[in-house]
Amino acid sequence: MKKNINKLPEFFKIEKLRNDKRVVVFLICLLISTSLWFLNALSKDYSTTISYPVKYVNPPSKQFLANHPPSKLELKIDAHGFTLLRYKLSLSFSPIILNLTNITKDMKAEDGIYRIPSSGLMRRIKSQVSNEITILEIQPETLEIILDSLKTKTVPVRANVQVQFKPQFNLQNPVRVIPSEVKITGPSSVIDTINELSTRFEKFEELDAAVEKHVDILKPKSTTISPDKVNLKIEVEKFTEKELKMPLIIRNRPDSVNVKLFPSEVKVTCLVGLSEFEDVAVSDFSAVVDYADVDKNTQNLPVKIERKSSFIQLVRVSPEAVEYLIETN
Repeated sequence: MKKNINKLPEFFKIEKLRNDKRVVVFLICLLISTSLWFLNALSKDYSTTISYPVKYVNPPSKQFLANHPPSKLELKIDAHGFTLLRYKLSLSFSPIILNLTNITKDMKAEDGIYRIPSSGLMRRIKSQVSNEITILEIQPETLEIILDSLKTKTVPVRANVQVQFKPQFNLQNPVRVIPSEVKITGPSSVIDTINELSTRFEKFEELDAAVEKHVDILKPKSTTISPDKVNLKIEVEKFTEKELKMPLIIRNRPDSVNVKLFPSEVKVTCLVGLSEFEDVAVSDFSAVVDYADVDKNTQNLPVKIERKSSFIQLVRVSPEAVEYLIETN
């Protein structure tokens, strides 16, 4: 027995097969019978499921498809084996075309959604698929279609920047974007929630000179912006100290009370840009004390400085608090 087994490899050698006509005849017969069986199997009808691509076109006037319905439909079909084999071997199918205007024409949206039964699309789909197959079922059972109208409005653009300066340098003017407004177009449900747009975040450090740079505007999903870039303008100048003396103003003083302050004026030291140095005056500030801060346990009132220009940086005020004397009529 062991001797016969050892002879098996010799039996399958190519030279042996060529010389042994019985083996050749056997292999030919096997091939023919397999082919006949395969052809017989393919001639029968089978049920299976195939994935078919779908394309959504032609939304109603001034509307667009606002969601992402299935990109493929699962079709349960009956067909001959030959037809199924051809479909299985195909690398791609021409997509089923669904005309959004037609399929939503006689329907009403619920909560803004058109819910379309797949069974109601059977005739449209059958007309686009080979007549060699019979469609039994379509999945998903319902297609959800959301249509929205386009809207355009003009909104301001905000500069999203972080700026740091070298010592004694600061902004000469507020950071600007040019243009300051742009047009945004998109679904009305999205556009109605947008009141402004922002530039892409930019960080600038150790600035001692002006900067101009084109930056992108952050675009909300499903929208277009025109223009989609703005020019960011940062004007920088050197600052220097300036001292001013100004009288103190008393707020919230009752008419029946007279208040004397010691001293009655203060000295304010501020940082101001060189271009505005000569223009900065006492009128740009208000030095105040509040009568509401009067406390029987202290004889001092804190001094508060109010600025009329955000580009004047307060460094210090002297004195920071003043003594007071209350006289009643």
